[in-house]
Amino acid sequence: MSGTDWLLAAAIGALFLASIWLALVETAFTRMSRVRALSLEEEGRRGAGRLARMLERPERTLNVIYLLALFCQLTTGSLVGLLLSSSVGAWGFVIGIVLQFLVFFVIGEVAPKTYALQHTDGAALRNSGFLAFLTNFPPLRFLSRSLIQLANLVMPGRQPKEGPFVSEEEIRTMADVAADEEAIEREERQLIHSIFEFGDMVVREAMTPRTDMIAIEADETIEAGIERAIEGGFSRIPVYEDTTDNIHGIVYLKDLVRRARASEGQQPVRVAVRPAVVVPEQKRVAELLREMRTKSFHMAVVVDEHGGTAGIVTLEDLLEEIVGDISDEYDAAEPGVERLPGGMLRVPGKMGVSEISEELGVDLPDTEWDTVAGLVFNLLGHVPEPGETVSFQGLEFRTERVQGRRIVSVLIKQKEEDADAPAPART
Repeated sequence: MSGTDWLLAAAIGALFLASIWLALVETAFTRMSRVRALSLEEEGRRGAGRLARMLERPERTLNVIYLLALFCQLTTGSLVGLLLSSSVGAWGFVIGIVLQFLVFFVIGEVAPKTYALQHTDGAALRNSGFLAFLTNFPPLRFLSRSLIQLANLVMPGRQPKEGPFVSEEEIRTMADVAADEEAIEREERQLIHSIFEFGDMVVREAMTPRTDMIAIEADETIEAGIERAIEGGFSRIPVYEDTTDNIHGIVYLKDLVRRARASEGQQPVRVAVRPAVVVPEQKRVAELLREMRTKSFHMAVVVDEHGGTAGIVTLEDLLEEIVGDISDEYDAAEPGVERLPGGMLRVPGKMGVSEISEELGVDLPDTEWDTVAGLVFNLLGHVPEPGETVSFQGLEFRTERVQGRRIVSVLIKQKEEDADAPAPART
C-alpha cells in the first residue's frame, strides 16, 4: 500500500468511529425526555442542565447529528470504494458496499444504539457537553438551517408545531406500563388517571344532589340546627327559605354552638347565617378547587340552568374525585358494587356511570346522565316501580329499591340472549 492508501485507510477508520459515536448519541438523545433531564438536574447530575436546555428545541441538535452522520457514512463509503478499486479493480466498489453494509449494520448501528438504549442516562449525560458544542457551532448551524430551508423550498408544507411532545394518552399509557412492570404502585397509577379525569370533570359530577342534601329552614331554632348538624355529622349545612330552591346561606356548627352557650338557643338559625358561594353545575371542578383555595371556603351551592338548587359541593367532594373516598370514624359505610350469584351485580343508584363502565368492562354513555339511576330513569322515561327492567347495550337493568322518585339500588345482568357470550372483562 502506498502512502495515499494509508491516509485513506486512516480517514476511513476515523469516519467509522465518528459514525459509531453519532449513532450512540442520537439514540441516547432521542430516548431522553426533558422531564427526565430536569429530574436528573434536581439530583445534581453533571450535564443534565445542558440536556434540558437542548431538549427545549430538540430539532436543532438532531439536525446537526443527522447531517454529520450522513456525511460520515457517505464519505466512508466513497473512500472504501476508492481504496479497494485501486487494488481489486472495478469489483472494489461492489466489495466495499457489501463490507460497509455488514460492518456498519453490526458495529456502526446495532451495537452503539443497543448500548444507548440500555444506558440512556449515562450516555446522554457524558456526551451532553460535546452535543451542546456541535449544536451551537456556527458553521454547522448555518449549514443545517440552509439545507432545511432548501428542502422547504423544494417540498413546501406546514411547519411542525412546537410541543407538547407528550400527549395525555401517552402519559396514561406510560402509567399503565409502569404499573404493569411494578415501577409504580397500582394506587399511584389510579391517582394519575384520576388527575386527568379531574381536569375534564364538571361540578355536577362531584356534587351531593339536592335529594341527599342535609339542610335546615331559616326559621328553625339554633338548638334544632345543632341537632341537625350533629345527626348528619357535618360542620356546616345550608340554610333555606321556604324551599331548598331558595338557599339563604350556610350556617357553621361552631357558630351555632357559640350562640347556644350564650343562651341564644331559641333564636332562629338565620341570625347565624353566613353568605353562600353559588356556582353553576357546569363549572369545572379544577377551577372551583382553585377558588376554594384562594378564597378560603369549603362549601358551595350548585344551581342548575334554571336557577334552582341542584345540590351542594364541598372541598372534600372535590378531593375525593382525585384520591378516592375519604371516610372518618363518623361516616357510615356506603354500599358499593355487590356481586350476586349468577353473575348479577347490585349497585347503588347514585354510583357513577363511569365507575360501572370500568367494573363491567363496557362503555356506557355518561354525557347525558352521571349516575346509574339517571341512566335507568332516562331509558324508562318515567318514575319506575320496583322490579321494572330495561335493556341497553346487551345489559339488563332492574330497579330493586325505589324510594319515592329515587332509584336507590339497581340490579345489572347480562341479557338472556347474550348469556352464552363471554362475560365482560374487568379492567
